Amino acid sequence: MITQDQIKELGQRRDALRHYLDIDGKKIQVEEEELHTHVPDFWEHPKEAQVQMKKIKDLQGWIERYDEVDKAVSEVETGLDFAKEGLVDEAELDELYADAATKIEDLELRNMLRREEDRLGVVLKINSGAGGTESQDWAQMLMRMYLRWCEKHGYKTSIANILEGDEAGIKSCTINVEGDFAYGFLKSENGVHRLVRVSPFDASGRRHTSFASVEVMPEFDDDNSIEIKDEDLEITAHRSSGAGGQHINKTDSAIRITHIPTGIVVGCQTERSQLQNKETAMKMLKSKLMEIKQREKLDKIDDIKGVKTNIEWGAQIRSYVFMPYTLVKDTRTGYEDGNIQAVMDGDLDGFINAYLKMNAGSSK
Repeated sequence: MITQDQIKELGQRRDALRHYLDIDGKKIQVEEEELHTHVPDFWEHPKEAQVQMKKIKDLQGWIERYDEVDKAVSEVETGLDFAKEGLVDEAELDELYADAATKIEDLELRNMLRREEDRLGVVLKINSGAGGTESQDWAQMLMRMYLRWCEKHGYKTSIANILEGDEAGIKSCTINVEGDFAYGFLKSENGVHRLVRVSPFDASGRRHTSFASVEVMPEFDDDNSIEIKDEDLEITAHRSSGAGGQHINKTDSAIRITHIPTGIVVGCQTERSQLQNKETAMKMLKSKLMEIKQREKLDKIDDIKGVKTNIEWGAQIRSYVFMPYTLVKDTRTGYEDGNIQAVMDGDLDGFINAYLKMNAGSSK
């Protein structure tokens, strides 16, 4: 049975969110910002109008999420009174409490994502490590895991580029993820992921260790602070390497771009023409350069150096062990989950939340 003290704590967390998020101030700000949209020539300047409407939408998003929290906590408070009168059973009250706690935790986590790029979409790249078929199969398992996580959270995904493995799996893939705070949540996944299992490709049934790297970059909007010179680019067209079907164009329209000063390589093969593939690849390149520039706090592209991490033992951020026991453990936070199948089906929230809380604590 949920206690009065537990419900009191929910109310305190709700009230703290109202204060930290300045909900009252945001409501006033929405009214002020909406006044700007009423001027006669507002839509005659579409770019500025789009920025203004996005600002209003973002503010309203915070208010709506807080209202959902407030409503959920109020339902728990009312439910406790009904439970005392025998009108609500214990299971129903537990369900109301769990729903309110989940909504509060989600909003608290979003409040931790204060960096400007946290709100952006994501370019997520997976590369298999050394080990041939084993690591290529592992890379494909990770791709499925992230696609499942995105689906559960309502993020729109598209596979911009994929390079199939020699026998099974994939050598690499690039996934574009669209939606609010996609980068803020998925940035926790950047690093080397290690798999330990009895290999389905080993007739002797031996245990193997495989590695794959995940690179997470914010998908920046058009930004004039990054200038990419034509002479710094090596652009090649090639035939798509995917498995075919409606999602992969099998003509020579796939594009690969190498940024010569940094050695960064990006590619796209899913659009219908070379021009569209080139535009998508250029957007990915700009996001990568912006991410490095912000991380290293540099002002000139000439000073940017690509950071390479070996995809091998000792570099991993997380281990996924299928044998001799089942466990997924994050080496940075210590968070672990024994339900490895749920994790591989996209249940990553525990790992993401632990990472965000760790970073929030270290930044105080």
